[in-house]
Order: sequence, then structure tokens, then C-alpha cells
Amino acid sequence: ATPADVLLAGKSASTPAAGVAAGAPVTYGKPAPAPEVTPMAANESPVSNIGKVFFTLNGRNYVCSGNSVSSSNGSVVATAAHCVHSGKGKYATNWTFVPAYENGAAPYGQWVATSLTAPRQWTRGGDITYDTAFATVGQLAGKSLQATVGGTAISFNQARGLSYEAFGYPAAAPFNGQTLKSCAGTATADPYGQTQSQGIPCDMTGGSSGGPWFLGNGAQNSVNSFGYNNIPNVMFGPYYGSVAQATYATAAAS
Repeated sequence: ATPADVLLAGKSASTPAAGVAAGAPVTYGKPAPAPEVTPMAANESPVSNIGKVFFTLNGRNYVCSGNSVSSSNGSVVATAAHCVHSGKGKYATNWTFVPAYENGAAPYGQWVATSLTAPRQWTRGGDITYDTAFATVGQLAGKSLQATVGGTAISFNQARGLSYEAFGYPAAAPFNGQTLKSCAGTATADPYGQTQSQGIPCDMTGGSSGGPWFLGNGAQNSVNSFGYNNIPNVMFGPYYGSVAQATYATAAAS
């Protein structure tokens, strides 16, 4: 399968800062400190709630990353919008989340999406500022995803410039997508002002897209989204404002 970052080719953003629409700060679920990590693609043991994503889009198979987040239905996976929709056209098919994936192992099973939700700013043109999405998955053996692997808290409308710990399954060279990696650092604004996304020091590659960014209290607050070719070792992630919050609410109600 192909790392899904190739789906970002030609995507851009035209949304002013006010359009990202920050509302009142809110967190769903109970935050808990994230695992200790070191900067720049450190090796990690599998984490039950973080997993690898497999899907088909426009006849091709792709891979991404995702995270089980706290929700009322217990069945929501946070990921990137380009990991569920091309930015113009149809949603992905065969979308499957494999928590704690490592070297082909699926210790908690394979969770198939029953619905995929991305902001209309993405689905109507691929505005990369809104490269965030959520999948609602079915149950396995009569249990929900959250009951099986847990679900981290998720926060919206937080301050910018915070410190994050990011996780994912980078599959493009020099990585192979078979093990979990992590990065850590303080977020800074897009230096080109082309998006409302923020960047952290990270050399993870394609395949890590959709992997979670955690605040110090363990609440998810963004995902791996994109990088600039001429800004090495920086990963950008979308701001989780009220649009992301509404997208999450739709998935949680599915």
C-alpha cells in the first residue's frame, strides 16, 4: 500500500485565520499524561489506542495512522482528512483501523469504518488547513473500540504554540511503516502563511499522516498532516478549532 501523503499533491489553503473559527476551549474525555518521548522519530513500543490505517481510494490502496479517541459512542478514530477523502470526489472504501499494529500483527483485531467524516472545506476542494477527519468504526465481538483499546481525551480551541508529542507509522523511506514512531516539540506557525496549521520538529514520513498529536495532559489536539520539501524535519498539523470540533461531534453521533 502507498503512504497517503501522495494524496496531498496540489492541495492548498485559502482560509484566513478568522475562518478557522476558534470557539471556547473544550476537552472530551479524561486527559492523562502521554508517554515520555524524545525529539525526532524515536522508536516506540505498540500503544493500544494508536494504530495503522488501511484504505482504498480511487482504486489504489493506501496507509495512514490514527488514534482511538474518547466519544459518546465509543467508536471514533481520529485521523487526517486525506486519509479518508481525496479532497474532491468520494470517500475512501475498505477503511480499516488496526490498533497497536506492529510488523503485521493485529493484537486487538481489525476495525472497519461504518462512516467517515471530514470537514466540507476539505471535501469540496481539499483545503489543507482542514486536513482532519474522524472515522466511526463498528464493533468486534460485541464490544466497542473504546471498550477494547481505550480512547484518549480530545481537545479543541486550545492556544497555539503549545508543546506536543506526535505518533505515527511512517512508511516512506527511510522508514518501513511496520513500527510505531514518535516526535516531540513546540508548535510554530506555518512560516509561509499558506495554512493555519502549525509545525513541530519531526522527520516522520508518509504513512504517519493522521497520527495523533498529544498535549502534555495526554489529550489529542491535532494530527500529522504535511511537510514542505524545502523545510526539512518539520511536520505540520491542523489547528483543532470549531470546524474540527463539529466534525468530531458528527462522528461521535454516528
